[in-house]
Amino acid sequence: MLGEVLQWEYPADAVLSHWFRAHPKLGSRDRGEVADAVFDVLRNLRRYRQFAEIGMGPAARRLAILGLSNVFSKDVLNQGLDEAEQGWLEHVLRINVAALSRAVRASLPDWLDERLSQLDDADALVDALNSTAPLDIRVNPLKVERDAMLATLRTGPALRFDPEPTPYSPWGIRLQGRPPVNRWPMFENGEIEVQDEGSQILAALVGVKRGEMVIDYCAGAGGKTLLLGALMRSTGRLYAFDVSAARLARAKPRFARSGLSNIVPVVIADDNDQRVKRLRGKAHRVLVDAPCSGLGTLRRNPDLKWRQHPESLQELVDLQARILRQASRCVAPGGRLVYATCSVLPEENERQVEAFLAENPEFTLLDASKIVQDRCENLTLEGPWLAMRPDRHGTDGFFAAVLERAKPAALKSSAEGESQAQDGSS
Repeated sequence: MLGEVLQWEYPADAVLSHWFRAHPKLGSRDRGEVADAVFDVLRNLRRYRQFAEIGMGPAARRLAILGLSNVFSKDVLNQGLDEAEQGWLEHVLRINVAALSRAVRASLPDWLDERLSQLDDADALVDALNSTAPLDIRVNPLKVERDAMLATLRTGPALRFDPEPTPYSPWGIRLQGRPPVNRWPMFENGEIEVQDEGSQILAALVGVKRGEMVIDYCAGAGGKTLLLGALMRSTGRLYAFDVSAARLARAKPRFARSGLSNIVPVVIADDNDQRVKRLRGKAHRVLVDAPCSGLGTLRRNPDLKWRQHPESLQELVDLQARILRQASRCVAPGGRLVYATCSVLPEENERQVEAFLAENPEFTLLDASKIVQDRCENLTLEGPWLAMRPDRHGTDGFFAAVLERAKPAALKSSAEGESQAQDGSS
């Protein structure tokens, strides 16, 4: 399994799913142990590779042993090791990890370590990104209240996963361990969905209202679309745009379970899509959850550290700018545009928004901290951005900015003011 993942041809979770389908005799416990070991290796790959350079036999086997050492007890693991391997493992486990450089200790490629080092409290952020994450779910507010769902979870088999309300999102529930949520009846009937708390809070920033026209411009598998539709109480029209027909196809069963009737899935072209052009200046709210590096989700997707590189990052930054320009044209005067990523890197976040605002003076930046307070009373933000971090908020790394398009009268007034200022200075 590890050998297939380290080819980097596909995301690790997709390779795991394919491998498990090819090995149907594995029980759920076996699958969990394999997955935990693989993700442990991905999380610590650079450090493990350095340790695996010493010893006899294939280095790939030593990587697997290190991963399994965090899954099995010593007595269980030793049953599969020869005497030399047992001695090697004992030697490795005595190494003082704290004496290693951060890039090796936290298993980061040099380019990523350099970028993260420029952020506030970099060590705390790196350690948090290199930890394992709990599982966040949320209720479907169209069907059930969170308190009622918590009561249900605490009186059934889900109790062993310690369900607790998320600290900020009013819809979220946090679970520990590896719960089989997709087999629970409340999932099958659309009462709950899997969604990180940071992603849930994004819906609060969009601020949808009943009867509006709303566009989820990069809908993907539809998680945020579902919450937006429920907050609209299944009224108005909610377009779920995506360039991938396959992603929208995977979202359709979720749309069906949700009980929503206001979602319109639309496969759009990368550029100059006629359906997008027809909606120019018509949408009250447009959400752009842009394709990004995903580096804010390293707790769940540690392979992204090794699948991304500076060149691919620049390609993503260029794509984000293009999508943001396209989506902004759909915003009605007085409407709201929300740009978001699951990244912690400034070039995908603040710098991207600042560049857009410099080119589009009809948009202004709103204070996200004030907007989010309407729904998320416990969340205090600094500055105009939504900037969630695992070390500070217990969520994935998440960024969002809220922009508003000026109405024509405001644009005219602003232009006249600038003209008068120029006349006065001359």
